[in-house]
Amino acid sequence: MNALILAALVGLQSPLDQGTLVIREDTVEVARETFQLSNVRLGLTESGWRLAARARYERSRPVVVLSPILEVSGDSQPLHLNFEAADPRAPVRIRGERARDRMTLRYLSHRGERAREVPVAGATVILDDSVFSLYVFAAWRARQIPADLAAIVPRADRREILRVEDLGTGTTALNGVLSTLRHLRLTGGANQVVHLWVNATGLLEKIEIPSRRLRVERLPPA
Repeated sequence: MNALILAALVGLQSPLDQGTLVIREDTVEVARETFQLSNVRLGLTESGWRLAARARYERSRPVVVLSPILEVSGDSQPLHLNFEAADPRAPVRIRGERARDRMTLRYLSHRGERAREVPVAGATVILDDSVFSLYVFAAWRARQIPADLAAIVPRADRREILRVEDLGTGTTALNGVLSTLRHLRLTGGANQVVHLWVNATGLLEKIEIPSRRLRVERLPPA
């Protein structure tokens, strides 16, 4: 393979962002989530992004591990989902494939297989109630605000319409230190209100969900 082509492919698969999120209920740590965001090749001429995350909940037994891999297109629309939910009580694998204006979700479990189709019209993101790095794509959508955003939540088997707002820069506590970050707000859906705090390059630093008393913060680099 031509050395220049090989270098380009390697570059497209290198991490753009990676880190660890600490998930707290009130002040109690309930889980940690590691994630890696990469630029990837999608076909011969297109590129997009891949987010691979792993959230481990071990405060109570049994231990639950959630591991989604999501690929999105260059305009941040979801294309492929591979979600492993390792919960001993009800393990499930979710496969998602985008085809035109629909996403087909397949659920594979001990009870068998089922599928459903979800419409994808306009700006759409895939979210989860317990994996929070997925919110980075919702934060990217703030470039087009004010706007409505469709959110597909596969594990909860629901689809929601959220309003995205950019509240400008503000000050918030991050790992016990006051930081100035860009403040985004999502309203609507089961969570009611979600606050996203991103840095100057649009990377997630903090997430707050008041209705669930949840606070998620990125650990500083070691």
